[in-house]
Amino acid sequence: MTLGLIAGNGRFPFLLLDAARAQGLEVCVAAIREETEPEMDRRAEADPGITVHWLSLGELSRLIETFQKAGVTKSVMAGQVKHKQIFSGIRPDWRLAKLLLNLRTRSTDMLLGAVAKVLGDEGIELISSTAFLEPLLAAEGVLTRRAPDEEERRNIEYGLGVARALAGFDIGQTVVVAAQAAVAVEAMEGTDAAIERAGALMRTLEEDEAGTLHPSDEHLSQGTPTLARNLTVVKVAKPNQDMRFDVPVIGIATIETMIAAGAGCLSVEAGRTLLFDRETLLERANEAGIAIVAAPR
Repeated sequence: MTLGLIAGNGRFPFLLLDAARAQGLEVCVAAIREETEPEMDRRAEADPGITVHWLSLGELSRLIETFQKAGVTKSVMAGQVKHKQIFSGIRPDWRLAKLLLNLRTRSTDMLLGAVAKVLGDEGIELISSTAFLEPLLAAEGVLTRRAPDEEERRNIEYGLGVARALAGFDIGQTVVVAAQAAVAVEAMEGTDAAIERAGALMRTLEEDEAGTLHPSDEHLSQGTPTLARNLTVVKVAKPNQDMRFDVPVIGIATIETMIAAGAGCLSVEAGRTLLFDRETLLERANEAGIAIVAAPR
């Protein structure tokens, strides 16, 4: 059997590629020119069981033809394709243009669901992106040495409500919270960019507060500020998450972004969030004193 892999950016496609090859499957990779890392070519050169075809994001017809020629009947999407690409200068072929014209909205679920249907109509079933990576799904409970403290637990409780509402509208899946207030919510920019924005905003607040202190009030800067500085990041799946695409993912880059932004706690959803490089990720979080917890659905 030859598995079709639609490869976006990041490490997800490579992890799935390794898992599929470990099961003896040949893999036909549709590498998205605007997203996939060049390393994909090197992997194919080293493994005759992998073939790589570079396609533009707008070439839906060519994607279908590529998979059909390779005998692909099952395919998987792995790796992010930035939502903002929809509004870039990429020129869709006739098939994708027709699909876009018929969409009620250009949300991620609507767009990728439509692509999945087109593939299915052509005899190419799109299967769950976690089909080969079940061990990487977060198990329920505290994953780090440090558990969230009481303040962080309150932030998580508040953040879960906000994030689930946000995800329900297919806007984003992450909210960054401080003192039970939403500091930043994710949209097209992605999780890490939302965390960076929250960190920048908190630094601005600190600078503004420091600038307004009167010399006689200097002692106030030594106490607890009005808005707690420690940020909590809450990431959820969508209420009716389609596991074929856009599954929540956390990697080491997110932990490094949290450290730079001053975020001390991360909450994800158990069973519906992939943790890449799990041991390295948790080790780095432990070094930084970050608490990570996988909340039940």
